[in-house]
Amino acid sequence: MTVPHALLDALVDDAGLFPPTALPMDRAVERHRADAAAGEAMHTHRFLVPASRLGELRSLLRDGEVFELGLIADQDAETLAAACAQILADPRLRLALLEVPLKAFGEDEHTALDAVSATLQDVPGEVPLYAEPVVQAHPEPLLTALAAHAGTRPLGAKLRCGGVRAELFPSVEQVAAFVCACVAAGVPFKATAGLHEVVRHTAPETGFTHHGYLNLLLAAATAADGGDEAAVRAVLEIEDGGELARRADTLTGEQAVAARHALVSYGSCSTARPVSEARALLHTPVKEHE
Repeated sequence: MTVPHALLDALVDDAGLFPPTALPMDRAVERHRADAAAGEAMHTHRFLVPASRLGELRSLLRDGEVFELGLIADQDAETLAAACAQILADPRLRLALLEVPLKAFGEDEHTALDAVSATLQDVPGEVPLYAEPVVQAHPEPLLTALAAHAGTRPLGAKLRCGGVRAELFPSVEQVAAFVCACVAAGVPFKATAGLHEVVRHTAPETGFTHHGYLNLLLAAATAADGGDEAAVRAVLEIEDGGELARRADTLTGEQAVAARHALVSYGSCSTARPVSEARALLHTPVKEHE
């Protein structure tokens, strides 16, 4: 296979603190250090941490090291503002991006984004913000609100692909609509939760049907190449790993780049599994960082 490296490079955020793995902070920090030392090209080397747990993380950091953080707004505006201030004042931390569920900040996307923008007034404008819609099945209000706030900082959307309950897994129709809407609006998106394996599958221990991260990458490529929702949905439904690998192999470098302009990264509670599965399915070594 000759899958373009651009499709996989810097794809996986470290979400080890989150379910189902939910590592204790000390183990998550040690694993992240080991990953940083290994320099795996599929990793973004961003550590996703809830704002409410920043103190735990800071207590474990060493002088001279730097953790790049994806800060998750998991409580209120006051907690988020305090966490941002602590990160900006700590030389061991760098705020790489913010992820915000808007329903915690307002009744609708416009009101919530106004509140978030006010909270982040002291955060440098180059730090991207990825906003999760109030109702994921209806991303249009979010995209309208993001357009209204364009120019304040880099803005994107957040797609939740699963969780601990069956109802948290969006249908292929919902994911296809989300991907197509983001691509049409020129809004990049991140994904989170549920993307445990490379190919769409049903987990035997829960009976939950999970979206595959390669399905999602190829869905983004399809939408970026002008495919409609039906075409994107068809890619999301593929459960044959060989078929996905063949489709990935036919992508040009430009198509891979376009896919990744749409899908920025996804959070994985395992940082080893995405890499090993990519190597096994695509039969190509993942390029090391130079």
